[in-house]
Amino acid sequence: MPPLAVALVAACSFSSALAEEESGQLELDALTVTASSEASAPDSYQAPPSRASTGLKLTPRQTPQAMSTVSRAQIEDFRLTSINEALKFTPGVTVESVETDRTYFTSRGFDITNFQFDGVGIPFTWGGQEGSPDLAPFERIEVVRGANGLMSGSGNPSATVNFVRKRPTADPLARIDLTAGSWDKRRIEADVSGALSDAGNVRGRAVYAHEKGNSYLDRYALEKHVFYGVLEADLGEATVFSLGHTLNESQADSPMWGALPLFDSLGRSTHLSRSTSTAADWAWWNNQEGRTFAELTHSFANDWQARGTLTYVKKESDSALFYVLGTPDAATGQGLSGYPSLYEGETRQWLADLSLSGPFRLAGREHELMLGANWYKSEVEDLSFYIPGFFVPVPTKDIYAGDFPKPASWVNPDGAEYEDRQKSFYTAARLSLSDALSLVLGARAIKLETSGQSYGVDRAREDDDILPYAGLVYDLNEQFSVYASYTEIFNPQKEMGADLRRLDPIEGENYEVGIKGELFDGRLNVAAAVFRTKQSNVAESLGFDLGSGQQIYEGVDYLSEGYELEVSGELLPDLQVMGGYTFVDIQNADHSHGRTYAPKHLLRASTVYRLPQLPQLKVGANLSWQDDIHREVGLPDGSTGRVEQDAYALVGLMASYDFAPNWSLAANLNNLTNEKYITSLYWDQSFYGAPRNASLTLSWKY
Repeated sequence: MPPLAVALVAACSFSSALAEEESGQLELDALTVTASSEASAPDSYQAPPSRASTGLKLTPRQTPQAMSTVSRAQIEDFRLTSINEALKFTPGVTVESVETDRTYFTSRGFDITNFQFDGVGIPFTWGGQEGSPDLAPFERIEVVRGANGLMSGSGNPSATVNFVRKRPTADPLARIDLTAGSWDKRRIEADVSGALSDAGNVRGRAVYAHEKGNSYLDRYALEKHVFYGVLEADLGEATVFSLGHTLNESQADSPMWGALPLFDSLGRSTHLSRSTSTAADWAWWNNQEGRTFAELTHSFANDWQARGTLTYVKKESDSALFYVLGTPDAATGQGLSGYPSLYEGETRQWLADLSLSGPFRLAGREHELMLGANWYKSEVEDLSFYIPGFFVPVPTKDIYAGDFPKPASWVNPDGAEYEDRQKSFYTAARLSLSDALSLVLGARAIKLETSGQSYGVDRAREDDDILPYAGLVYDLNEQFSVYASYTEIFNPQKEMGADLRRLDPIEGENYEVGIKGELFDGRLNVAAAVFRTKQSNVAESLGFDLGSGQQIYEGVDYLSEGYELEVSGELLPDLQVMGGYTFVDIQNADHSHGRTYAPKHLLRASTVYRLPQLPQLKVGANLSWQDDIHREVGLPDGSTGRVEQDAYALVGLMASYDFAPNWSLAANLNNLTNEKYITSLYWDQSFYGAPRNASLTLSWKY
């Protein structure tokens, strides 16, 4: 039995002995409710308590896993407007921008597929994010690293990302931000909140954002429209009902599909300009997501709380895209082919979640318990059109100039129509074994079913499992705690193999031990963690399948080990910091280096200082550094080549000044050193990141 499992069994035995000694009897005692606020100071980068890890409301120090929070203050300081931008600031997270409008996310070297909204999750349909989701509706982003099957339904040992929505306020609130930036970027964002009744028992909040601009990439342009509205009503002294809707639209002109060829026929880098694009002049990619939720929360007199949530999501995608395939000849640069296609897709998702949580007394001590049930259904329909022959040779100059003519006719319609269904029951308890020692135990029973077809292949399958979770937290003193956690991994996959059938689920186990601290009267959080993960059948890309227009994958076994360091909060008076360092070593089944496109070393850091001599002025900087990565690629002659991205650092600066009551002006500079870098080697095609760019933001707040 693993050492951690022995420790958990011993802890459980200790708990049982304690219960017998004190003639343990389950008591649900009434407790005095003491009001407490989660709200941090307006400038604070410190993480508030969160339910993202276990469903229980725990502080970072009480949580037996590594976790980070991108706060509202950090979002506003560095003018982060998209989910991609915010996660690039998050310790241990890599944003894999494989195309201009399609993104994958990884942590500790593996895909992040667990995404939640206010603690309730719906997995990605295809494993990645299409379009450019905006940050305007969200108060903060919480990231719990490591396996988290307890709350997410799948135990992928990467991370769980929880988006915490903005909620109505009783006091009036209003803010307008006007931004102008490089490449004709223009953005307006408005946020209004307050009571809608004299008694204050009905409250509302509305957020709107519109952004439009060109790009450093040839021909590419993006326009976004975002609306978020939420109503909150007190149905009694202890019952609150919320109803909200988010609409997120992105319209991209000349987006890249598949991106740039990175190597030639001899395996050498193509060394293209970072503005180079393979997108056709006529290409577009429009994405729209509507997300509606209803939530009912009731607080009982004994401090227990019941919460029910219903969510409906509708995603629509419409595109005319141009994919470039092949390897350019090292001497002539020719040899590329074009693959134009039309795609129409619609996804409808329903999610119901019901939970009950609160304290109870057992063996003379107070503990916490959470019970929940979850039901989920997703319906996917998409249709693809191609040209006769699927692809044609294209002169290289026409590809990079976007001059491939738009096809006059399309043939070979094909597509997918299938349904995913998931039912699960979950529970977690935080047992106070002594004043210094707590044990977090939980499990999730899950059943998934899929029916339908995808590009002529039957997708029908069933998967079920029980995912246990265990964590110990021991308080060394008033400032530091040590912890250990264990989770089994069961992760049903949506990726398709060469036979266009879904791969079998990933299975494995994840261990983590660490230490966490609260310094300077609790204003600064520090943490260090060591982790070890074994997985089997992890999806790894084999390339692009012409018949289906999909990436295809194979299952690979991995062992990953590493450690993390993190700090967040107020390091010195008026000096906020948030950052972390991650090292991860991933080995294949034969102990060779695996997932070479994932950086072994990753550093994220940002800091902001409000000058005591001039409190209207804030200045700050951020740093993102990773070591070198590479990918092995097949060459036309059957040999193997290697695409490399050297280690690089991106530096950003910010400054803001409150020049009048309610008014401020902020300047942000990104990629200060004008670093040229490939955005990702997740696939064997990619593109270059943005050069130095800047923005100015005028803000009015009430």
